[in-house]
Amino acid sequence: MLSKIRFYSTSLIVLLTYMHLKGLLQVSDFDLRLLRVFRTVVQVGSFSAAEGVLGITRSAISLHMSDLEKRLGGIRLCQRGRAGFALTEEGRQVLRASETLMAAVENFRSEVNQLHSSLRGDLNIGLMNSLISQPHMHITSALRTLRQNSDAVRVHISMSTPGEIERGLLEGRLHMGVLPETNALSGLEYRTLYAEPYFLYCSWEHPLFRVAQQGAVSSADLRAAAAIAPAYRMSSEAISQHQDLNCVATASDREGIAFLILTGEYIGFLPEHVAARWVEKGQMRALEPQQRQFTIPLSLAMRKDRRAHAIVDYFLSALDAVAQS
Repeated sequence: MLSKIRFYSTSLIVLLTYMHLKGLLQVSDFDLRLLRVFRTVVQVGSFSAAEGVLGITRSAISLHMSDLEKRLGGIRLCQRGRAGFALTEEGRQVLRASETLMAAVENFRSEVNQLHSSLRGDLNIGLMNSLISQPHMHITSALRTLRQNSDAVRVHISMSTPGEIERGLLEGRLHMGVLPETNALSGLEYRTLYAEPYFLYCSWEHPLFRVAQQGAVSSADLRAAAAIAPAYRMSSEAISQHQDLNCVATASDREGIAFLILTGEYIGFLPEHVAARWVEKGQMRALEPQQRQFTIPLSLAMRKDRRAHAIVDYFLSALDAVAQS
């Protein structure tokens, strides 16, 4: 245990030295509280929005930010005023360093908590947008089992793009994430959860909606229509399908693709479960579903070199039990 304490103490010193901080000879609990306030303000985008999250007044948040800037040797972390809230370059560097610091503290706390028989600590999960409509609720069921086992576990879910989830895993900010297993990264391990079938859709306001209703849509019709390409990595099968379309717009996630389809100006691929709500209302229609389709597996990803973590291990056991049932 003493070697662990020395490791994390050394990590803090290295971080602070790298940041060239002046006058900060040691990190106290007060400094950690100030850094958590700072990270919350950045996450929600303003002092006023952080009031409800932190449960303190805007003036108190402003005072905490000023205290943190003083503790960091007078570094200006952000610009705040009528123009809005924006991080300075130094603020972005401190934010990155604080995320590394918090991850190290959480790893230390998790290892200490494993000395106790009961589960306690944090579980950080990154999920893709629009996953809630997936009919096989493996993640939801496993989280329910975890909560029923221990109310001392704090679950933190962040909705992100696949690329952001991968970065969070590799940097140690996330314990696990759910994302498409299209091009596996060497530093991550994957457990397949779902197989998502994708189809090509248009909205009821698009000219091809009525064409599809009356009969087959030709390949020429599809190539002439404005289409959407995902701005994230795709499988070779998905790339092949998109290459045959006139992709003139991009979206970072499935929700963005749905927004563009519903304008009536674009066609695009969506998972069947995501489009189902609009299909049932007659607001979307699949185009040539026998030919224009592909399947992508969704997987639970974790770092290969992750440390032992009792909460993660219990969650994985619960997930396996759900999948088997």
